[in-house]
Amino acid sequence: QVQLQESGPGLVKPSQTLSVTCAVSGGSVTAGGNYYYNWLRQPSGKELEWIGYIDMSGNAAYNPSLESRTVISRDTSKNQYTLQLMSVTIEDTAVYYCSRNFGLWGQGAQVIEN
Repeated sequence: QVQLQESGPGLVKPSQTLSVTCAVSGGSVTAGGNYYYNWLRQPSGKELEWIGYIDMSGNAAYNPSLESRTVISRDTSKNQYTLQLMSVTIEDTAVYYCSRNFGLWGQGAQVIEN
């Protein structure tokens, strides 16, 4: 059974880079189907926002509103993928989720810009 698990710093200072990792267990990030590994976030009291994805070939796509400061990458040797969000502000405080094709979700990682 494939599972996703986010891990992040918890607290990030304004202007720094937020980095959250999604570990994939029970399956490979490079095999098994036409999968897109997404990042999303949800600030408290607000709607879920799609940040971007990385596909099976390692190609990434981003929400235009965040594209200029977002990088999604993967480490196939560790079977995980990572979100980096640069120059964070208080507006980036949210629970960050990884999701495979929006059908499989991690439990979320709370990140607070402080």
